Amino acid sequence: MNVTGTIEFSDAESRKSAARILQALSPDNLRSMKSEISNERVAVWFSSEKIGSLLATVDDFLMNVKIGEEVEKTLKKEK
Repeated sequence: MNVTGTIEFSDAESRKSAARILQALSPDNLRSMKSEISNERVAVWFSSEKIGSLLATVDDFLMNVKIGEEVEKTLKKEK
């Protein structure tokens, strides 16, 4: 069985931030991950044969995105 999931950033402001963060995180992408960054869409697709593995991958990814968001907030405050 193959389990899949998608995270999509829908509004324009979150797409800009998500695109920057996804580019920074891309070296850590697993073969089971695929991302799309365009003007209309910023999305990440995940797949795994086991739901536990999928959840662990998504959890790690979201933690890294959260750290990226905090870095952006800190940089904005310093300007």
